[in-house]
Amino acid sequence: MTEALEPTQSNLSPVPTESWISQFGDSGFRGISFLAALLTASIPFWMCVLIFKDARPAIAKFGLAFLWTQEWNIDQNLFGALPYIYGTLVSSAIALLLALPIGVAVAIITSEKVLPEGLQTPIAFLVELIAAIPSVIVGLWGRFILIPALEPFQQFLYSHFKWLPIFNTQPFGPSMLMAGVVLAIMIVPTIAAISREVFMAISQDLRNGAFALGATQWESIVFITLPAAISGIFGAASLALGRALGETMAVTMVIGNVNEISTSLLNPGNSIPALLANQFGEASDPLHVGALMYLALLLFLVTLAVNAIAAVLVRTLTRNA
Repeated sequence: MTEALEPTQSNLSPVPTESWISQFGDSGFRGISFLAALLTASIPFWMCVLIFKDARPAIAKFGLAFLWTQEWNIDQNLFGALPYIYGTLVSSAIALLLALPIGVAVAIITSEKVLPEGLQTPIAFLVELIAAIPSVIVGLWGRFILIPALEPFQQFLYSHFKWLPIFNTQPFGPSMLMAGVVLAIMIVPTIAAISREVFMAISQDLRNGAFALGATQWESIVFITLPAAISGIFGAASLALGRALGETMAVTMVIGNVNEISTSLLNPGNSIPALLANQFGEASDPLHVGALMYLALLLFLVTLAVNAIAAVLVRTLTRNA
């Protein structure tokens, strides 16, 4: 009869002390990560609460009528946001319309085998380097170099297309169009960089399949690569639009800072960030400060809404792809 083995030090499994240390480390890491994420997510709400607190005097006096009122008279404490909302949205829309095709084109030639490999990386680097230029430098360049350089183009638009409402005024330099052009230059790197990463993430097998079926390189790009990357391109456009909506110094120097609404893009205008930059430092009356903070709150909410809508649409496009 076989005797049962007596438990000894040799056949007892050691206590897994390291597993407790690992579990404690995992729990601690999850807790720290959760707190960091919670803190990051709470910052926008905290900012919104602070801005709303300072904007309450204007909200209490003007209410929602502030959104469609055009008068801005500091002496009489009469404030309306419509010209600045209009200028912000129009200049950002112009910028996106100009920058999106250029940014996608840059992403294509720097990710697809269109140019020699020795040129793709330098071009991508130079385009992305624009994002590192301070906005005040871009504004000065736009004011003293770009506006004089494009003055003949603005005159051409007025001379030949003044029958269109958007070009029916005599240009004199700073304008809504110039603000859109400067903003477009500033957001091209964002669109190009993100779109390039999206194109490079697309499987090469899709391109090879198109080539095997007889497609040319441009047919492969138009019918295969671009549809596969549409959700990423849309995300890049939304991020670029968010930056365009909040850009301050460059727009302040080229938009003209005129508090009026005009259908002509050759007329000067104004935007919410430009008005805040021009008047916030000198505002002393609580109602004036409240009106400026009301504008800041509107800009903040619009930017959040744009990014939220873009996130939902990107997920929808990705799910349907």
